[in-house]
Amino acid sequence: MVTACDTKSSAEQSIERLLHAALKGDQEAYRRFLGLISQYLRRFVAKRIPAADVEDVLQDILISIHKARATYDGRRSALPWISAIARYRLADYLRAHYAEMKHATVDIANLHDSLTGDVTESSPLSEYISEEVHKLPDRQQKIIYLLHTEGYTAKEVGVRLGMKESAVKVAAHRAYKLIKSRLTS
Repeated sequence: MVTACDTKSSAEQSIERLLHAALKGDQEAYRRFLGLISQYLRRFVAKRIPAADVEDVLQDILISIHKARATYDGRRSALPWISAIARYRLADYLRAHYAEMKHATVDIANLHDSLTGDVTESSPLSEYISEEVHKLPDRQQKIIYLLHTEGYTAKEVGVRLGMKESAVKVAAHRAYKLIKSRLTS
């Protein structure tokens, strides 16, 4: 017969053994327990938050585990208990992080350099694309012009040119494909 203890990994068994010993007052076991779960938790946290904050969140989780150690039920697996504490501390961090980002201000002086260029100035790439559009058959040129310059929908272009909406979409797609092939060759 396979027991729940037999299906646990050796790492999980070590964690539980060390935690049980630590709860009985073995300080060395507690130090080793914290070292072992730190490896597990560091990977867990690092996948979810910026690298600069990993150690701070890890410390918060370890402190929470320390404070909650008396709530651990030794008859149950330790990893779900540890993971629950880690998830709650991570959720607290994320709530605070996104709230801070929501209220973050942007210094307009830093944006000056990026906004000083002439936005009406056309780039060589846009001129090259315009040349490629002018090489298209007349109907495709009109479709591209109406869709992108005038801002009409495919349905509105279809009405104006006497085409079905799906035919406009197909013609536009073929025009894009042709332009792309010319630009990448």
